[in-house]
Amino acid sequence: MVIVLLLHVLVVPIETVALLRFGIGTLFILIGLTIFLVGVDLGISPMGHHISMALTKFNKKRIVIITVVILGFFISVAEPDLHILANQVAMVTGGMVSKWQVILTVSIGIGLMLTLGIFRILYNIPLYKLLLVIYGLILLLSLLTTPEFLAISFDASGATTGAMTVPFIMALSIGAAAMKKDSKASEKDSFGLVAIASAGAIISLMVLNLILKTDKMSGSLQLKFGSEEGILQPFLENVPHLAIELLLALSPFLIIFVLFKFLFIRLQLRQFFKILMGMIYTYVGLLLFLLGVNSGFMFVGNLIGIQLSKSSFHFILIPIGFLLGFVTILAEPAVHVLTKQIEEVTSGYVKKSAVLVSLCLGVGLAVMLSVIRIMIEPLQLWHFLLPGYGIAIIFMFVAPKLFVGIAFDAGGVATGPMTATFILAFIQGTAEGISTADVLRDGFGMIAMVAMMPIITLEILGIIYKIKTKRQEAKNNE
Repeated sequence: MVIVLLLHVLVVPIETVALLRFGIGTLFILIGLTIFLVGVDLGISPMGHHISMALTKFNKKRIVIITVVILGFFISVAEPDLHILANQVAMVTGGMVSKWQVILTVSIGIGLMLTLGIFRILYNIPLYKLLLVIYGLILLLSLLTTPEFLAISFDASGATTGAMTVPFIMALSIGAAAMKKDSKASEKDSFGLVAIASAGAIISLMVLNLILKTDKMSGSLQLKFGSEEGILQPFLENVPHLAIELLLALSPFLIIFVLFKFLFIRLQLRQFFKILMGMIYTYVGLLLFLLGVNSGFMFVGNLIGIQLSKSSFHFILIPIGFLLGFVTILAEPAVHVLTKQIEEVTSGYVKKSAVLVSLCLGVGLAVMLSVIRIMIEPLQLWHFLLPGYGIAIIFMFVAPKLFVGIAFDAGGVATGPMTATFILAFIQGTAEGISTADVLRDGFGMIAMVAMMPIITLEILGIIYKIKTKRQEAKNNE
């Protein structure tokens, strides 16, 4: 918010009504995310833990497969970041690719890959081997996917791993890993499930592209701004349909948990009502958050991107992109969930601050490179993703295995509600303002970059830890 106000005063004046809507939207996001995170702690995380513990006791693999697919599907449907991205895709494509087409396709992919991830933990399949196979498949499919869908597919993988899905998937992962007798194997297997699940979003949308057989598409933002409507009008208009959408998204997930409670989970009535209260907090928090995002917050991101890109000093977009990426990661709720989890699981060996700094640098560089890609016409998304994931795969064999799981999880976690809202809007505004760029081709892909860069920076952190440990061991031996 401070950065926006500084830009308003120094560089790009924003209309008063738009600025006031941005302020109200930011307040809604702040209150909404606070309530939502309380709901996650009280409801979503305990649900994931109890369900994972119940699933691992089943002897029939078929029951486990069906249940995890269903759970993965519905938790993805309820993810707010995915709703935001799908809404942007529908708007930019003019409805050629609908919002629910994106949400349902991605959710099926998440459900299937989540099942694969749970089986990896239970049957001791090395994470790096499975990731090699998965990203090998993605590489093959990317050769057949159109550039526009390639960007959307990789963005979807980041958008699905937000504040709703990460705590639940992490709880599922830790619950399944805790069933193993080997504590070291359990520690390593606590991470990596987020990375496997998010790959399902990429694969499923690439497959959708092949099914739809869409040729080259182009799009524009088509911003609608009516100051005559008044400051509060967009907020009042968005309440009814958002309330119904969220109710439909969260209800199936709650019904599944209630069925589990009565059939498989022994839970005190007090604990059960605490989880139900958590779900109410989650619903109210999500409603306020999405209301703030859709009614004023993202519009200003678009506006700043457009105005800066059309100005004579448009190269200022590059450092602003880095700064926005660097500070945004500090506001991502799921990042703090992951860094806390890392410190707890490793008993303080991997410091929260070290992971946070690595993530800030990674995301700052990702947003900056996304701006450069838009500004330089010949550059395409795959020019960054192909060598980037190549480096990440090479580092997999050098970095400690624990850090490989942490790094790939962090790549998904970094792309949370802040990245999927303001920075996505800022990048799309930049693409709209630069004449050589196209919003559909160049406005998407930033989330994919944000998902990739932290993998590399955290693997580098792992290599540094490895070198330090070896040096310490050598000193102790002396």
